[in-house]
Amino acid sequence: MELQITGTNTEIAPAANNYIAQKFNKLNKHLPDILDIKVEVSEEQTKSREQRFLMRATVNSGAGKATFHAEERAEDLFKATDKVAAILTRQLEKHKGKLYDRGRGNPLARGKFNQVEPTNTAWKVVKTKRFIIEPMTLEEAITQMEQLGHSFFLFFDANASEVRLLYRRNDGNYGLIEPEFK
Repeated sequence: MELQITGTNTEIAPAANNYIAQKFNKLNKHLPDILDIKVEVSEEQTKSREQRFLMRATVNSGAGKATFHAEERAEDLFKATDKVAAILTRQLEKHKGKLYDRGRGNPLARGKFNQVEPTNTAWKVVKTKRFIIEPMTLEEAITQMEQLGHSFFLFFDANASEVRLLYRRNDGNYGLIEPEFK
C-alpha cells in the first residue's frame, strides 16, 4: 500500500505527518487489498476557525476496483484526520459487506487477499504408533473406543476375520469402514 500525503498552502509538521500515516495505515485492516491512498491537506483563511483545515482522501482498492473518497473540515489537522479516517473506515466496511452479500463470499476467508504461494514440501510422517490388534466383536470395539475416548478405532473383526475401522460420526452414531483388497 502506497500512502501519499501532500500539503497545499500549508507545511505539514513531521508529527502531523506521522499521525496521518498512522491513521490511514489502519485502514488496511478493514480491506486488505488497498493499492494506494492519496491525502491532500490544505489550510484556508475562513471566517470560521472550525473550518480552517480541509482534508481530502482517496483510497483505491483492488477489491472490485473500487475508489473511496472522503472530505472534511476541522479547526486543526488532527481532528480533520480523525473525521476523514472514520468516514473511510465506514465506507470500507460497507464495501466489504457488499462483497460478502453479493455471493462472492468473504474474500478474506477465501484467500483472495495476500495469497501465499504453495511450497513444494512433501508431507512427512512425524510419528509412528504400533499396537497389537486382538480379535473382537463390533460391540467390544465400540466399548474399547469409548473407554479410550478416541473418535476412531482400528480392530480385527472376530466374526468376519478381517480388519475394520470404527469411527464416530458427527450425528453421534458410529460408522464402519470395511476395506476391500484387490
